[in-house]
Amino acid sequence: MVEVTNEQEDKLKKQMENQEVQELKVDEEAVEETVQEENVSDDATVNNTTVNNAVEEDTVSEKEAAQDGEAEEQDNAPKKKKGSSKKPRKDKKDEKIEELNDRLMRNLAEFENFRNRSEREKSAMFEIGAKSVIEKMLPVVDNLERGFDGLSDEERETPFVKGIEAVYKQLQTVFEELGVTPIEAVGQEFDPNLHNAVMHDEDDSEESNKVIEEFQKGYLYKDSVVRHSMVKVLN
Repeated sequence: MVEVTNEQEDKLKKQMENQEVQELKVDEEAVEETVQEENVSDDATVNNTTVNNAVEEDTVSEKEAAQDGEAEEQDNAPKKKKGSSKKPRKDKKDEKIEELNDRLMRNLAEFENFRNRSEREKSAMFEIGAKSVIEKMLPVVDNLERGFDGLSDEERETPFVKGIEAVYKQLQTVFEELGVTPIEAVGQEFDPNLHNAVMHDEDDSEESNKVIEEFQKGYLYKDSVVRHSMVKVLN
């Protein structure tokens, strides 16, 4: 049996302590490497998280932009459709109302034209009738005027002649109220629209184409001729 001396025991103890110290150092280095690896992994995780968050934010912004674009397209789409689309078809009831309204307006216009035409025709018929009556009364006036021209001054003072003269003046008043006026002839320039030349007289004076004598008085009813004046014209 080998006996161990004290010196050998001391050497063994020192060797064992050194070995334990080295093992502790190795363990500490291993722990530090582990911690560094964990820190690196944590940093990588943090970086990955940041990148992921940035990517997610970009994705969200792109989605929002896409949604906004789709919303704008949807807003613009009805407008384009509205601008390019045809007019909506009218309801049958509205079409019937418009048809009846148009027919009513046409009937009113036709009735207005008929009323105006009837008024003109009535006025024309009245004028024709009035002219016919006046034309028939003119010979009576002519005979009264011829009778007055053949009377002497003494005969004009008799009650009978004064009575006839009052009737003649009354006829003249009625003619004026109706719009019947005598046509001026003597001394006027000859107008074929108003005068009827039955005789001509030759003269070298400057007063040519003048009416110098009236054989029968002419009359106007308003603006139309009832009877032309029968005259003698100087050529």
